[in-house]
Amino acid sequence: MPTGSNAVQATETRGNRVAIDEWEARVELAACFRLAAIHEMTDLVYGHFTLKMPGRNDRFLINPLDLMFHEITASSLVELDFDGNAVGNPERPFNRAGYVLHAAVHKARPDALCVLHTHTEASMAVSAQEEGLLPISQSANYYYGRIAYYEYDGPGEDMGECEKLVAELDDRNILILRNHGLLTCGRTPAAAFSRMLNVEKACRVQLAAQAGGGKLVRPPAAVCEQVALQREKIAGREEEFEWPALLRQIADQEPDYAR
Repeated sequence: MPTGSNAVQATETRGNRVAIDEWEARVELAACFRLAAIHEMTDLVYGHFTLKMPGRNDRFLINPLDLMFHEITASSLVELDFDGNAVGNPERPFNRAGYVLHAAVHKARPDALCVLHTHTEASMAVSAQEEGLLPISQSANYYYGRIAYYEYDGPGEDMGECEKLVAELDDRNILILRNHGLLTCGRTPAAAFSRMLNVEKACRVQLAAQAGGGKLVRPPAAVCEQVALQREKIAGREEEFEWPALLRQIADQEPDYAR
């Protein structure tokens, strides 16, 4: 979590003082956007990440539609209620499809405090393949048998369609939207981002392996399941090791994210 000046900075957004826990949430979500940009998981101003407001079950933070991921700061994030109303800074535009999708997931999954949605070239390419993500890399096998799929239904501004999507997601934390992209969720930004980064890597590995033209080697199903079980046993390691390292990376390269 942000410390020192970042935590104390819990200061002025929208002309009002912001509680420290809200400011820390803003800083962590802003970090996700900047890290996504650093790791080349962006699509102009599209794609959306959300995080529930601390202590609130009816509001979440989302990115404004007029900023690219590398421009987003903690104070630029938009706060929405579950009716799609912007709170405090209604002048900032936001993606309507993003609101509908993320509100549906947050409502159905109280444990999914953070929800990330991207459409990168690699993820869209894999999502268009009949077999989807293949179990040919360790990154893919972290989630063997634990990835949901949803058939393409357009931009997704209809709440009824998003309810179908949530039903397919069920209790899983990774969803591949056919011909569209990826969605991951987690109890923390660290968990959601770790899943997104690993699945994105798995998609890139798959495309690189397929480009070689040779026959792909698939580990036995039992081995794939063992990898997934081992990954589940170390759940929380992303908060302990990965996330602090990622925050150091962004603090070195783009410290203005926390303003």
